Amino acid sequence: MTKFPADFIWGTATSSFQIEGATREGGRSDSIWDTFCKVPGAVVNGETGDVACDHYHRYKDDIELLSNLGVDAYRFSCAWSRIIPTGTGAANQAGLDFYNRLIDGLLAKGIEPWLTLYHWDLPQVLQDKGGWTNRDIVKWFEDYAVTVVNSVGDRVSKYMILNEPSVMAFQGHLEGSHAPGMKDRKAYAACAHHQNMVIGNTYSVLKARNPKWTVGSAYTHFPIRAITDTPENQKARVMMDAIWNRSFYDPLFKGTYPDVLAQDFAPFIKAGDIEIIRKPIDFIGIQHYCPSYAQSLPGTLLEAGFVAPPAGSKVTDMGWAVDPEGFHETLMEMKTMYGNPVVVITENGAAYADQKLADGSVDDQHRVQHYHDYLTQVHRAIEGGCDIRGYFAWSFMDNFEWAWGYDKRFGLVYVDYKNLERTPKTSYNWYAQVIENNGLCEDTALKKCV
Repeated sequence: MTKFPADFIWGTATSSFQIEGATREGGRSDSIWDTFCKVPGAVVNGETGDVACDHYHRYKDDIELLSNLGVDAYRFSCAWSRIIPTGTGAANQAGLDFYNRLIDGLLAKGIEPWLTLYHWDLPQVLQDKGGWTNRDIVKWFEDYAVTVVNSVGDRVSKYMILNEPSVMAFQGHLEGSHAPGMKDRKAYAACAHHQNMVIGNTYSVLKARNPKWTVGSAYTHFPIRAITDTPENQKARVMMDAIWNRSFYDPLFKGTYPDVLAQDFAPFIKAGDIEIIRKPIDFIGIQHYCPSYAQSLPGTLLEAGFVAPPAGSKVTDMGWAVDPEGFHETLMEMKTMYGNPVVVITENGAAYADQKLADGSVDDQHRVQHYHDYLTQVHRAIEGGCDIRGYFAWSFMDNFEWAWGYDKRFGLVYVDYKNLERTPKTSYNWYAQVIENNGLCEDTALKKCV
């Protein structure tokens, strides 16, 4: 059996907008995703997060499922619009109370809460003031973060500041496929720079309040490959790698932005910004699913873009290439390029078109094999010297999958969206055995191996 380090952390993850529902309850205001869902054609089938998985009301049942899974930790996010509905100013006690009930329930089951402060659901009232393109968001976010930790910091010691800033910047502000749906190269640079500042500033603020807290941030990290080996596509690869990966890691670790984007970022950088950004955060959350493929696209905002994997590639239900070696490449890059920081895998998983069988079970063998192959590469990277401390499977349950609505299923737990009934899948039971074994059997059969 492939054993993991004795203190390795096993967990699973969700985010607020994807599972909570109750968008009009408890004093919550609209987020940018509530607004985006109302845009015709923005979300598959015009679906919304209004109900989602109804976790807001069913959190006790969900905690029981987490407990039965046997996880050490659970990663979840808080909704800024539930905690400070006006974006800035006074806290909404009902919103804080919900997260305190959730945290207390997790701790009662011996599950450590890992709290993500922001997972894409900016209050719409702040978007109306420019959102992530407004430099004031650094202070807005600081005040929000302090509000959260003042309420939960006596019981929560693990924090992620932002979730996937590359998605927020690229898909939300340049490509327009995610909220707030902007298509503006300047907005991309402003959003990315301000997110980098928020990470550095919030890290400093939280560590000053309690040096014992573990504070990091979660980044999407994919290898970027040219779709074909032409000079034009190789140039596109450099650009898309800068947009997706380097615009966030390079300022944090090196204090610089990629050369190909230096002119984009220059208007937004003020004296002292890089000093705010370049902080020794306690861990890097890596969220990885697949390699991405770049192609020269003349006439577009970047003259480059992402395209589908090469014909014949094995893909998930998202159309993302299945490439465990690419995961190993990503993890080793943190060691060779960025000084081997502490890494926690804060998301990894796969969407497949799961169906309930006649007996009510969900036998998702594709997902089991996917997890097995990708976890094998995590172990390989640890053996290769990478400082990887834990793994959070994405996702705990099927949920609202952003612009894809409810069409894509990533969960270990199947959610019937007609009645919101939860059904643990085969992958849930398999992952429970991985956790119990603290390791992988050679095959994917459900068993306790030695």
